[in-house]
Formats: sequence, structure tokens, C-alpha cells
Amino acid sequence: MTESQAALPGEGLKPEKMPGHWVLAQMGKRVLRPGGIELTWQMLDALAIGNDDHVVEFAPGLGATAQRTLQRAPASYTAVERDERAAEYVRKFLTHSSQQVVHGHAEETGLPTGSATVVYGEAMLSMQPAQAKARIFGEAFRLLKPNGRYAIHELCLTPDDLDESTKDEIHRALSDAIHAGVRPLTSQQWRSELEAAGFTVTAEAHAPMHLLEPRRLVQDEGLGGALRFFWNVARNKESRKRILAMRSVFRKYGRHLAAIMLVAHKTAGADE
Repeated sequence: MTESQAALPGEGLKPEKMPGHWVLAQMGKRVLRPGGIELTWQMLDALAIGNDDHVVEFAPGLGATAQRTLQRAPASYTAVERDERAAEYVRKFLTHSSQQVVHGHAEETGLPTGSATVVYGEAMLSMQPAQAKARIFGEAFRLLKPNGRYAIHELCLTPDDLDESTKDEIHRALSDAIHAGVRPLTSQQWRSELEAAGFTVTAEAHAPMHLLEPRRLVQDEGLGGALRFFWNVARNKESRKRILAMRSVFRKYGRHLAAIMLVAHKTAGADE
């Protein structure tokens, strides 16, 4: 199946009703991560995926990271995706019987306990309420073998001592613009949540939240991809309105928004 044949998530919905990340996908954006492709590369390098690894990816979206993971030839790769159109989109990248996409939720994958050496997810925890975040961390812990690695790439708030009223204001503004609940944490809160789930954080990196800035668009999509995105946005009034509203919020709160990448290990002998 080619990209042009695969139905994109959100297809058939009006732009004003569509979650923001799928509006961007419909306009041609393929890297939908807050820290861009560079922070994803840092995450994959820190995970050091090799031929002996059994990898589980939560919510692969359009498969931008999946493709780079598969290039590292892990022993197996499983993506867990709840959106069936996104799942079908990712399946076109799979070339071996050891690679699969399962239709399910990161909170409860149905995969065997201790079946993975690497679990990661990007740009999905920030959209979950606190209890769901905790369940997803717990599911990653359950899936991993002792000494397994878990990585996240998410939106974060800065600084760590940001006052609660500003946090609430940013949460509301992001949720209104993206049309999905958005609840990012500070760096310290993300680390604390991982530690509470039984993980030991071993790597951390940050990047500006420049998802819709021209320089980041070219970096993430390549010059040709960025030009196609700009052309599509220019021709689609309703999508353009949504995208400009998102960018306006990102810029308004830019000094309090960033992207974070964390890698954590499941301690050997930790309780399942």
C-alpha cells in the first residue's frame, strides 16, 4: 500500500472538528513530535536498540519513528495503536513476520508480561489525564523485562516551579486550540511519575517547542515536504485557520513550553 492509498486519520472530518495533530497530518506533516526529529534521534540513540531487542511502540501515529526503529533491525517490533486508520498506515512499513501493529490501547495492550526489552511512546502521554498517565507507565513497566528501557518524548512545562494558575491557563489554551485534552507536566513531574512507576531515569534531553516554526518544519520534513505543507495550508482556509490558532498558542506561551525526552530503566529484580 502506498502513502497515497492509505487513508490518513481524521479523513472525512471537517478541519474545525478534527484533533490538531490530524489536521497537520492532512496537510502533509509527518513528524508530529514536540521536539522534532532531532529529539527523536536522541531518544533512539539513548535506547541503543539492537538486533536482540524486542521493541514495543505506543501510539506510532504515522510511523515516522517506527521507520527509524525498523532500520535498526530489532528482533521484533510491535506497535500498539488505537486509531485503526493510523494502524493501517503504519502497517505499510512492516516487512517481516516479526513486525506487527496491534489495535489496542497503551493502558492495556494485551501483550505478554515481560515480553519487551524496549518500550517507547511519543506525543501521547501529554494528552492523557493523570490516572491514565499512571496506567500507561504501569503497562510499560509490566511489558518490560528486568533492565528493560522505557523512553518518552513529550511536551513539558517550564520552569519546574511554574505556578499552578499559569499551568491551568496553558492547559486550557492548548486544549482549546488542539481540540483534545492537553496536560503536559514539568520536567521534574515527568521524572517523578516515572520513578513512582518503578523506573530509574538514566537519560534526559530537551528541545524548544517549535513544531510549527519554519526552520523546524524544514528540519523535520525536508525542504520538499515543508514546501508541500505550506502549499497545502495556503490552499485550505479552514485548516489554515486551525493551524494558525495552534501556532499562536505555542508562541504566546513559548517561554513556558518545551519538549522533553526521558529514558528510564526497569531495575533488575523489580516486582512485576
